[in-house]
Amino acid sequence: MVHTRQGATGGTLAGTHEGKPGLPRGRSKLPAPAVQASQRERLLRAVVAAVAEADYAVVTVADIVKRARVSRAAFYTHFSDKEGCFLAAAREGGQLLDSWVVGATRATAPGTADEEVLRVACRAFLAFMASEPEFAKIFYVDMPAAGPRAVDQLSRAQRRYADLNQAWHERAQRRHPDWPVLPADAYLGLAGATAELVRTRVDAGQTGTVPELEDTVVALHLAVMAAQRWPAASRGPDRGTH
Repeated sequence: MVHTRQGATGGTLAGTHEGKPGLPRGRSKLPAPAVQASQRERLLRAVVAAVAEADYAVVTVADIVKRARVSRAAFYTHFSDKEGCFLAAAREGGQLLDSWVVGATRATAPGTADEEVLRVACRAFLAFMASEPEFAKIFYVDMPAAGPRAVDQLSRAQRRYADLNQAWHERAQRRHPDWPVLPADAYLGLAGATAELVRTRVDAGQTGTVPELEDTVVALHLAVMAAQRWPAASRGPDRGTH
């Protein structure tokens, strides 16, 4: 099944060299480390693009090297198999996401309200996914079905999200002693709920609409971590009896 994307353009993590010149053959003027770094970057972008378009199970090493414009031998210099390449690409995308979110929160002015810092972090997270639709698709749709190693890596990413929430909450509690003390499972639950909200839109081909989840995600986090009531303006339609 090919997942189409509504309201989203291709991300940088899936920018491939398919149809473009490959690296110079034979003795290159580039230093060997530079050639290897370029090969690896091409391969990581190629596997994201290939899996986002055709799903993990059907993508082959031949598909990846064709998009990357490198040789099959170069592929095996960097990775032992398709799975290793795929997991490396997902891991590096996750690291870039972490840097994006942390950078956004650190850029807030001193004295910014804790609730606003949380909103900035949520906004950055959602914006990243919308700007990298191919990565969002492989992360939320393909990784859960790509085998035990991928599932374990996805679980570690969820725990990383939970750790960031816990760190924000514990800092904020110093200024808000009335906020509840939470078990670790609560932070993991928030990570899972957020992932499901995003995954549903990504799986439906609506990655470009992910930023629309901002108010819901922020309200959900504040309801759990700050015991704040759900904002009236954010409530859904009345589902009572008629």
